[in-house]
Amino acid sequence: MITGAQCRAARALVEWTREKLASNSGVDALVIEEFERRITLPDGDICDRLRTALESAGAVFIAENGGGIGVRLKLNRSEVRRIGVLENEGGIVGIDAVP
Repeated sequence: MITGAQCRAARALVEWTREKLASNSGVDALVIEEFERRITLPDGDICDRLRTALESAGAVFIAENGGGIGVRLKLNRSEVRRIGVLENEGGIVGIDAVP
């Protein structure tokens, strides 16, 4: 489940307003605002719908991994290739690439 702070950060990264997220997720903009401001905690279904919409726009949610939870943008294919060359690893491009 995502947090309100992650939702707000992901929305900023993909450059969506609350209204844009509302229209893409089917969740009311007021519910999103209250979630992001930590006024209410929506049920799991609403959080899943918000997460799915933001992920389809290019956000990647990071679970607790010792460094904390967070959010970042997916890498595009060019960035993945450059990182692969720099690290001399190559690897699968499609898993973390935005079309």
